[in-house]
Amino acid sequence: MLKNIDPLLTPDLLKVLAEMGHDDAIVLADANFTAMSLGAGKPVLRLPGIGMARAVQAVASVLPLAQDVAHPVAYMQVGGTEVPYRSALQRETMDVLAREGVASEQAEGVERFAFYERVKKAYAIVVTGELQPWGNFLLRKGVIGDTLNA
Repeated sequence: MLKNIDPLLTPDLLKVLAEMGHDDAIVLADANFTAMSLGAGKPVLRLPGIGMARAVQAVASVLPLAQDVAHPVAYMQVGGTEVPYRSALQRETMDVLAREGVASEQAEGVERFAFYERVKKAYAIVVTGELQPWGNFLLRKGVIGDTLNA
């Protein structure tokens, strides 16, 4: 065990998060997500039995989110709905991200197949135990450091 590290962050997940570079993306996917086919050739990790909001909370506790892009967070838009609709799960997860400093307008809903295209470019996928359909998020990594003296 490590101090001040969320116990959901397994050694493998911490390794992946540390390996990611600026603007790399990680997908947090629901239990029904097609992770193995879309994630061919990239790390696919599992957090079985863990809901999306809790998984995002753990990851966001150590992952700096990109601040140099308009939308460091994307979520799969629920089929048959239009932006700005968000499901209860998406709203709950955004509340978690708000505690990490992410404003609501910094997250964008992305149509299912367009979301899949983004997943193909992501660094890794974490499959959670989330059972709510359309419960998929993509987080883009930012930087830590003194940007004022760059």
